[in-house]
Amino acid sequence: MTENEFILMDRITKIRSIITKYGVENFTISFSGGKDSTVLSYLIDECFPGNAIPRLYADTGIDMRMVHDFVLDMAKKDSRIVILKPTVPVKPMLEREGYPFKSKNHSMLVWRYQTHNEMPESVKSYLGLTSKWGQRLQCPQKLKYQFTPEFKQKLKVSDHCCLRMKEDVLQKYSKEHDKPYSIIGTMREEGGRREHLQCLSFKGKKLFAFQPLAMCTKEWEDWYILLRGIHICDIYKPPYSFKRTSCVGCPFSINLEKELSTFRKFFPETQQG
Repeated sequence: MTENEFILMDRITKIRSIITKYGVENFTISFSGGKDSTVLSYLIDECFPGNAIPRLYADTGIDMRMVHDFVLDMAKKDSRIVILKPTVPVKPMLEREGYPFKSKNHSMLVWRYQTHNEMPESVKSYLGLTSKWGQRLQCPQKLKYQFTPEFKQKLKVSDHCCLRMKEDVLQKYSKEHDKPYSIIGTMREEGGRREHLQCLSFKGKKLFAFQPLAMCTKEWEDWYILLRGIHICDIYKPPYSFKRTSCVGCPFSINLEKELSTFRKFFPETQQG
């Protein structure tokens, strides 16, 4: 048995064990139309043929058009795909909550600074100041101006865009349909906040999310796609060859410059759905 085959058998065993334990009727799948969630959906079907687990897609209106159309096309063939709309348009939400900048971690810390009367310990640590957390200088020198009263008056910053436009919508559906557990296709290999991702996430002692791909790699994912002949969105194939997809022009994307260059080359008019 090869390493990839061993990982597949391990994931199948884990998925069957967890979903059986908590009840297949209690789960939803977070489905973005991206490579990871498409693989996840297929893998769940391999473990539980004929399952009726809803695939929840938050139609924000700012996804890449190819991804958006891929999901809508799948929805015509698969009634388990549920299209959900955010309760608020993106522009008013950003004006109220704050705009994303640089990374989720940076934006979160700027938001903490802007919404507290005193500088939080996490912010002190990020800026390399003396704090209970120790000195963990991470903020680039050229961005420290964002932790000032002057900048606070000019622009709100936060990491809430994904929360409000996607997560809130999915959680609302899950609550209304009494499906407390979400299956999510995130991986540790993606880094950032996901670097220490666990297969099971809890809120207190209660299971909140199941992330069966947490320990998988992109290399394994590509192997599995070829093995099963999984149909994925064309944005991941030549000539586009995207590694990851996000909202159009998302500041959190580590490949934003390359993505915008690809848009200009192949989609000169627009890619916004």
